[in-house]
Amino acid sequence: MNDPIADMLTRIRNSSMRGKSTVITPASKLRAWVLDVLADEGYIRGYEATTGADGHPAIEISLKYYDGTPVIRELKRVSTPGRRVYMGANDIPVVRQGLGVSIVSTSKGVMSDASARNANVGGEVLCTVF
Repeated sequence: MNDPIADMLTRIRNSSMRGKSTVITPASKLRAWVLDVLADEGYIRGYEATTGADGHPAIEISLKYYDGTPVIRELKRVSTPGRRVYMGANDIPVVRQGLGVSIVSTSKGVMSDASARNANVGGEVLCTVF
C-alpha cells in the first residue's frame, strides 16, 4: 500500500455510501491523528483500537449519519506521495466558504485548517472534508 491515508479515506467514503455503521482500517499513528480531527469536527462518532481478523492492529471507525444521510458528503485527498502540497498559514484553503474542513499536518501536530491559522503554522494539507 503506497498511500495509507488515501486508503483510509476511501474505506470511509465507500462505507458511508453503503450505509454501514462502522468500518475497519489498519492502525497507524497518523491515521489516528486524522481521525481525532474528524471526531473533533463532528464528522465521525469516534473510533477505537482493535485487532483485525489477521491479528494485526486495526482501528474501528464509527460513522455518523443525520436523518439517514451520511454527515461526510465529500472526502478528498489533497497531498499524495507523488505530489506533496505544502502551504503557509495564510494560504491554507477554506473549504466551501468555511463549512468544510482541511486537515493539515503541521510541526505542532495534525490539526484542522482553523486551528492551524490560529496557531499561525502551515504544513502539508492532507485532505479536505465537507
